Amino acid sequence: MEETLKKVTVLGGGTGMPVILRGLKEYPIDLSAIVTVADDGGSSGRLRTEMSMPAPGDIRNVIAALSEVEPMMEALLQHRFDLGEEGLKGHSMGNLILAAMTAVTGDFYLGIKEIEKVFNVKGQIYPVANQNLFLSAEMEDGEIIVGESNIPKANKPIHRVFLEPETAEPLPEAVDAILVSDLIIISPGSLYTSTLPNLIVPQVANALRQTDAEVVYVCNVMTQNGETDGFTAFDHARVILEHVGDGVIDTILVHSEGVSQDILNLYLEEQAKPVEYDKERLETLGLEIVEGNIITDHDHVLRHDKDKVAKILCGLIGICDPIER
Repeated sequence: MEETLKKVTVLGGGTGMPVILRGLKEYPIDLSAIVTVADDGGSSGRLRTEMSMPAPGDIRNVIAALSEVEPMMEALLQHRFDLGEEGLKGHSMGNLILAAMTAVTGDFYLGIKEIEKVFNVKGQIYPVANQNLFLSAEMEDGEIIVGESNIPKANKPIHRVFLEPETAEPLPEAVDAILVSDLIIISPGSLYTSTLPNLIVPQVANALRQTDAEVVYVCNVMTQNGETDGFTAFDHARVILEHVGDGVIDTILVHSEGVSQDILNLYLEEQAKPVEYDKERLETLGLEIVEGNIITDHDHVLRHDKDKVAKILCGLIGICDPIER
């Protein structure tokens, strides 16, 4: 009798989510990704405005992470046109493919399903909603900033973020994935503009509270100027709980080692600093804390180490060995 695979669902967007997925896809699990569609900048922003479709950029990156094709095919998906004054300039090929398939099938989600076949994707990819979502923020001083890309530019402390329309319906398959999971992972990424847009969809938040799965938040390693200046690990978890509700996170995975001075000097230009691991304050939130040296230096950019993180996460559900290839 064939063994039933453990179900693992990852929520997020931005640059952190694909890293986590690239590690997890090497393990014998039933993997799902629930991806934000609130991006309104660059190529994604132009396509969602011109075609009234959900933002494709984060979906494209997840397809690239989970695809099992020749490197040239992934390079094609991620290629960004940089010539000309308008038209194709700034668009990525993958975004255009998603836009075209949406037009061909008449539905964004159906378009994703067809592209999954072409790029031999391991796992299931779900946009959190099958419609355009708009992210706004209420700043601490009461000002309302409209648009995901504008929020960090305001460079003010953020009180809360919210979605419009408020009645946005999540993709039913995404909610179902949460409810039947054995493990749920909230991936690292821009806290207010990549991580929270998924979690604050009301039915998603309810599903996270109802699921029997362990919910693990993989905490960011560096702060982000305009979003999380001065934030510690406690602050990251606190903001999620304030937006989604107490008890929605069971476990937090944090980097507990130092960062080299050379890397720190590079990040100073972006006004970013290491996220302090303030263990005693974290413990007041009642979370299980898993700590370790979980980062790598990739071309002088700090990233979570996909292999170390995947090993820790899969270990939580008793899976210790990756697939032999």
